[in-house]
Amino acid sequence: MTDRPMSDPDAPRTPIPGSERPPADAPTASARAVPADATVEATVVLRRRAELPDAAHTRMTPAELAERYGADPADIALVTDTLTALGVDVTAIDAASRRLRVAGPAGVLASAFGTSLVQVSTPDATGTPVTHRFRTGGLSVPSALDGVVTAVLGLDDRPQARARFRIAAPQAASVGYTPLELGTVYAFPEGTDGSGQTIAIIELGGGFAQSELDTYFGGLGITGPSVTAVGVDGGSNVPGKDPNGADGEVLLDIEVAGALAPGADIVVYFAPNTDAGFLDAVAQATHATPTPAAISISWGGAEDTWTGQARTAFDQALADAAVIGVTVTVAAGDDGSTDRATDGKSHVDFPAASPHSLACGGTRLDADASGRVTSEVVWNNGTGKGATGGGVSTAFPLPSWQTGAGVPASAGGAPGRGVPDVSAVADPQTGYKIRVDGTDLVIGGTSAVAPLWAALVARLAQATGRTFGLLQPALYGSVMGGAVAPGFRDITSGDNGAFAAGPGWDACTGLGVPDGTALLAALRGDQG
Repeated sequence: MTDRPMSDPDAPRTPIPGSERPPADAPTASARAVPADATVEATVVLRRRAELPDAAHTRMTPAELAERYGADPADIALVTDTLTALGVDVTAIDAASRRLRVAGPAGVLASAFGTSLVQVSTPDATGTPVTHRFRTGGLSVPSALDGVVTAVLGLDDRPQARARFRIAAPQAASVGYTPLELGTVYAFPEGTDGSGQTIAIIELGGGFAQSELDTYFGGLGITGPSVTAVGVDGGSNVPGKDPNGADGEVLLDIEVAGALAPGADIVVYFAPNTDAGFLDAVAQATHATPTPAAISISWGGAEDTWTGQARTAFDQALADAAVIGVTVTVAAGDDGSTDRATDGKSHVDFPAASPHSLACGGTRLDADASGRVTSEVVWNNGTGKGATGGGVSTAFPLPSWQTGAGVPASAGGAPGRGVPDVSAVADPQTGYKIRVDGTDLVIGGTSAVAPLWAALVARLAQATGRTFGLLQPALYGSVMGGAVAPGFRDITSGDNGAFAAGPGWDACTGLGVPDGTALLAALRGDQG
């Protein structure tokens, strides 16, 4: 039997694995169909030309990555021709990251990918109703694209992630530290400032004003870094004049990274808070020129709130970053071992749960003016009041470099990727002194730990003359469970709910907090 033309809506179709979406988290009685002629944009992800080798043992140039493991030109042509025949516009192609940006009337895109789109309002992370498109069930493509298209993201544009920061209430804040003081606490290597390196920061809302950065860095007595904003998928730098909103995340990330690596260039990527926007921002940052030494991500959501196709596409984007030398630092979450789930089980945050991200947990810190630490324990302020994320993934297997660390079994009983890898202070009661929208605040959350570690990575790269990509193999090394890894100060007191701290790696603070000078020496020894 001869296949019908691809423009035939009754032509054979194949499901996209992992594309199933659950219903929206709200009653849909008021839901209404998205107008058929409304313009919808989406991101289509294609397969690699060949399977990417293990990022723990692989380094290559961006050009080599694109040539060997990007999208095959024949696949791009096939997908473009097939979708165009269905009435879909292919508006942008990035072969290196295997992404096609597509657009068209809602009815056309829904038909092309075998779904229906409904508009509904659901609460975001703050409880504020957000009107968005949603779909349920799985997606499909014409059978000619079976295995070629691995993900279609953005048709459902419900908010995908939430920021991982918490503002200390004035009556609760016991102390705050400037980033410079924390650079002393964590012994960032002297004689380094990140010069010659680029740090990319991913943001899913909010914005910053250069004048505010100048005021903040001037107050610290330093000249701040060069900061550039880049829009992705229609996102842009739009300060909302709300220190309690996304601006708090943006300014926290820039001010922490910029104060600790003032010699670096900082590029901030603003994208919509959707699975497509999030992925596209990371991919664009990864494949930018120059290649960043680090990408800092302070947004996430419980790993089971992502579709399988989105998790896979995102993890592959992080693997791309790793093999070309980019270290991706990711906040591990601020809601303890449950990650805000209500099923009574432990959950880890994604993208921190990806084995290609450096997952960053949080502590409570007490230190004096000289940087001498009197106490540092797991951050846990009680149920609903904030605690470091951490646990064991049920979506990603145990990585080779974590096999000796003593990671417990996951909630499902199988070995899984342990979260976090590293930590630093995150308790808002002992948090970071930050300026947001003209207001001086003390902010905490693992959101602050990701840019702190990104700045440290940039300074380590400057000192060693090389970038690191997937840093975990060097950090974990041959250290077995219960032992302290070189370059770390172990955190052995406290818990995040289901997991307790102890000697060596644990699911609260990972390997511990950095001693940057000792870590530099260890990495130089590893390089030798």
